[in-house]
This record gives sequence, structure tokens and C-alpha cells, in this order.
Amino acid sequence: MKRPLPTADEALRILAAKRSRPPQRTAPPAGKALAGLIRALDARFGQGPGALQARWKDIVGETLAARTEPVKLSKPRAVTGTASPGAVLELRVDGAAAALIQHQSADIIARVNVFLGPGTVGKLRIVQGPVKARINAPAKASNAVKARRRLAPLDAAAEADLQTGLAKAAEGPLKSALTRLGREVLRNTERGER
Repeated sequence: MKRPLPTADEALRILAAKRSRPPQRTAPPAGKALAGLIRALDARFGQGPGALQARWKDIVGETLAARTEPVKLSKPRAVTGTASPGAVLELRVDGAAAALIQHQSADIIARVNVFLGPGTVGKLRIVQGPVKARINAPAKASNAVKARRRLAPLDAAAEADLQTGLAKAAEGPLKSALTRLGREVLRNTERGER
């Protein structure tokens, strides 16, 4: 027995009452979905060295920031029945500055604890090695080179002798470097320096 098809009005009424497929919903933003997890991890493990590296210059000052950088923040294992002594902050320090940093360790710990919260860091571990903050230091060095006073030019005879000696050299960076070197040598010999 064949079933009769619904009329157009009945079909619209059926479709309005029932949907064959639920509407697609967009995915929630990843930040919103992960916010609770990040808060829980932050409460358990702390902010870590990433937060310190971003604000290190503000925390310890320009002088110490040029010679140090935070590497790792290690929380000790909690022993039941005892209070946690605080985390160990590992600092990478330029060679000879390690003694200076060791001497100022109490101040550095106090400043870091102001930033991260009281009692977060209890001890510093100093590791000697190259500091990435030094990469930005050549900008200051180039300013110091520009600030140097200009040297007096060579007399005409000395300049002519230098140009004659370098006449056979090919044009380029080597010739200009040799010209600068020759001028410095001639200036030093005029002053009586060796």
C-alpha cells in the first residue's frame, strides 16, 4: 500500500516542526577554551622564566640586566609536613660578573619576589655563560664610536705617499681598509708612537 505524499503546506509545517540535521555551531575560541587550564597550570607551576625575561631589565636594573639573564625557575619537590623553601632561579651570568651577582643575590631574590609574589624564589643558582642581552650592546658601542672626536687629517705629502703606495691595489673594501690603516700608522709615527 502506497503512502500518499504530503501537500506543499503539510511539507512546510513538517519541516518547520522538525529539522533533519542540527545547525552547525562554530568552535569556541581557543583562548577561551584553554583559559581554565592555563590558570590551573599557572597556579601549580608559577609564571616561570618567560615572565621574568620579558621584564628582567625592570626588575634588576639596566646594569645587572646587561650581564645576566634568567634561564630556569625550578620548584623543589614538596616534602610532607614541611614548608616549601621557594623555587631556585637559575641565572646565566657573564664570566667575571658572577662574583658581583653572588654578592647581590639577596637583593636580586627580593626584587624577583616583589614581581612574582612573596616567597616564590628562595635561592639563586649562577651559571656562567654568554648572555643574550649582550647582543643588544653593540648599538651602544657604535654610538661610542660615533662620539669619538675626529682625528686631524694627514699632511698633503704623507697622504700623497700613501696614495702612491696603494695605487696598484684593486678598488674595493680591502683598499679602503689599507688606506685607513696607513693613515693611522702615519699619524702614530708623526706623534712619535710605535
